Amino acid sequence: MLNRRVADQVGAARFVSFSREEWARLRAATPLTVSEAEVEQLRGVNERLTLQQVEEIYLPLSRLLNLYVAATQTLRKATDTFLGNPPAKVPFVIGIAGSVAVGKSTTARVLQALLSRWPDHPRVDLVTTDGFLFPNRVLEDRGLMARKGFPESYDVRRLLDFLIGVKSGQPRVAAPVYSHLLYDIVPGQEQVVDRPDIMILEGLNVLQTSDLHGGRRTDLFVSDFFDFSIYMDANAASIERWYVDRFLMLRQTVFTKEASYFHRYAQLSETEAEQVARSIWREINHVNLKENIEPTRERAHLILDKDGHHLVQSVRLRKL
Repeated sequence: MLNRRVADQVGAARFVSFSREEWARLRAATPLTVSEAEVEQLRGVNERLTLQQVEEIYLPLSRLLNLYVAATQTLRKATDTFLGNPPAKVPFVIGIAGSVAVGKSTTARVLQALLSRWPDHPRVDLVTTDGFLFPNRVLEDRGLMARKGFPESYDVRRLLDFLIGVKSGQPRVAAPVYSHLLYDIVPGQEQVVDRPDIMILEGLNVLQTSDLHGGRRTDLFVSDFFDFSIYMDANAASIERWYVDRFLMLRQTVFTKEASYFHRYAQLSETEAEQVARSIWREINHVNLKENIEPTRERAHLILDKDGHHLVQSVRLRKL
């Protein structure tokens, strides 16, 4: 209890907190550039993203990020001028972290849509760290299939090499592609990132600083390459409910496809499927959340706090 109280005090000292209404006013005159139909397309499975949420939460955030991008570009130009180097185009990298089923992917898609409509940075790429999971055959050989999504299940060296290439301004940096249908890396497929204005990297453990290399410390972390980072936060009980609801919905849709890795769950009754989902949550996702993901929350530049209805109700912005 004492440690939690100290952590709360430290958090209060490091962050400025806003209610939804206070944050919404920071939109200023930022125009709404997406329609209701586009919001429908951006919405994730079983989420309650509304046009009002976009206006109140994501428009102010896009305005803040636009200011950060401009300031960072100015600083880089000043450094290039000082060093006598020719101007180099280096993408502004945004990291988005949080639990399974908390809404990271939806937030990433919404920000990609909004940021790409600002005139100074029209090219916005979105990459997920799922592509940097080891292939299932490797996870099976290492006895890690039940730890998929935990830090040790990622090819962190390949992810770091990818980020080094992106932040070095290299052309055509390739990332592996992951299929949620197959639940595995797709052999021979790549996503190419070619010097965008902004790149969003979304994943469970992107704010990790603990050891990811077999018990040894490392001096280089994924978050070292971020210009701005966001943590999606919610009560664990709410996230569990969202995970179970999503599992039940997928059981009636994606899981019915014979190619789906989870096709075996499509024939379960709703009660049986719920039991399976809660077991997966309890034994894997909740453990990963508490041990690896949630402890990185205060490292983010901004925290979006969701209520039990999947709606952002407050925002915390780290003080500079």
